[in-house]
Amino acid sequence: MRRLSLLALLLFLGILPLRAQQIVPAAAAAKLLPDAVFFRGQSAPVEARNSGGVHYPDGMYVLSAIVDSSGYSSGIQQKYQAYFISEVTVDIEGHKLGPGAYGVGFVNGKFGVMDIGAHDLFSVPATHDAVLRRPSPFQVIADAKTGSYRLYFGRNYVVFSRSDKSAQ
Repeated sequence: MRRLSLLALLLFLGILPLRAQQIVPAAAAAKLLPDAVFFRGQSAPVEARNSGGVHYPDGMYVLSAIVDSSGYSSGIQQKYQAYFISEVTVDIEGHKLGPGAYGVGFVNGKFGVMDIGAHDLFSVPATHDAVLRRPSPFQVIADAKTGSYRLYFGRNYVVFSRSDKSAQ
């Protein structure tokens, strides 16, 4: 009985969080993301309806959204399709990516990540999901592996997960 009372007290005081990792839908992500983001010396409008992310139990976020890159050179437009913001270190298909803001995009079957100055950091093969029901232009969906998520651009996706498992 004492253990049960102690557990109830800890939960009440918020010491043991009950919240689990949550997908952040576009409507909620739109409230967190700015209307425009800085990348490679310019500001690009965010398409809030094409956004999403993950909210971790410790309050940290990973968010991403499609951007309107029409004001950029054609070389950057091709690679810079979305903005990726992370408050934690994530693993994207075996590559560690520290907290920060990045430009990302799917090009020729690969997912590329650039720093804020449009310098290529890495690219990984994207997976094509032919059986995805109702693909949307951009979304985040939980992966079959617990704690992993799929970042979709249409039917193409990459899997990411938080690297610092102890803080989840």
